[in-house]
Amino acid sequence: MDSDFLNVFTQPAALNQFLDEIVVAQGEKKKIIKPTSSNNPKLEELKLVLIDWINTSLKEEHIVVRSLEEDLYDGLVLHHLLEKLGSLKLDVDKIALTEKKQRQKLSVILEAVAKCLQLEESQLKWSVESILTKDLLSTLHLLVAIAKHFQPNLAMPPNVQVETITVENTSRGLKTVNAVEYITENKENLEAQSKDDAFDELFSRAPDKLDAVKKVFLQFVNQHVGKLGLNVKDIESQFADGVILLLLIGQLEGYFLNLRDFFLTPASSTEMLHNVNLALDLLTDGGLLNFSVNSEDIVNGDMKTTMRVLYCLYSKYKTKET
Repeated sequence: MDSDFLNVFTQPAALNQFLDEIVVAQGEKKKIIKPTSSNNPKLEELKLVLIDWINTSLKEEHIVVRSLEEDLYDGLVLHHLLEKLGSLKLDVDKIALTEKKQRQKLSVILEAVAKCLQLEESQLKWSVESILTKDLLSTLHLLVAIAKHFQPNLAMPPNVQVETITVENTSRGLKTVNAVEYITENKENLEAQSKDDAFDELFSRAPDKLDAVKKVFLQFVNQHVGKLGLNVKDIESQFADGVILLLLIGQLEGYFLNLRDFFLTPASSTEMLHNVNLALDLLTDGGLLNFSVNSEDIVNGDMKTTMRVLYCLYSKYKTKET
């Protein structure tokens, strides 16, 4: 099992120094890109593509962006970008000089983005606070989402991933969780996966059969987790936190999962993502998963992705007796 997906309480000296520089208030948590990803060539390529895209889009406004962290936090560039690409008229000041004004402006802008992209709050990978504090990870997620919506043909490098660390300031001190997070999709794997994909056919051409397939999966899942006193009724929501998926894998593969390795009652999307990443790691290690899966899709309740993962278990264990 990859230790990157487990809680880390002892860190190398370099990482300890890095953690000492992170300011997290008591009871709060913050997710950032680890220093080990800072020199990732694909990440640098993505940043350059996004900067060039913004500068090209806003050439007539004579706006020049040189740094994604330093030039987007106050909302000025985002304001112009949305008005240019989406023909939106936002009721905000062109220039916001104080932090209070910048926060108000970002709130209006990000609300407009969520509405335009038809995203629920649980699907957002950014916030007013994270953009305002120049968080690169959030800024990248926001720009990639805007670009995919308004300019889907923009040639962004695929499969850009970074190592992240989530730091939580608890009463016992700093608690950290490591993970790998995708910023852009692995298009090659997605295209290969979609060829002759039965689930693509099911969702697009035979939606009337979808309920029957879901019923088969639910019977299979409940057959094996029922002995734990669990009952699954909804594939979309009940697999989003990764708990039932982990327990199902343990039942089928015949091993005990240490409760210290995952969050039995996850209280945040970060903890849910940790659980799902761990489950996908276990499936990959066991040779059950041979295609790329974006764990965030499962956390966000994407039924097709969840059913693909369940099928990996169903195809091997459908005849397994309880």
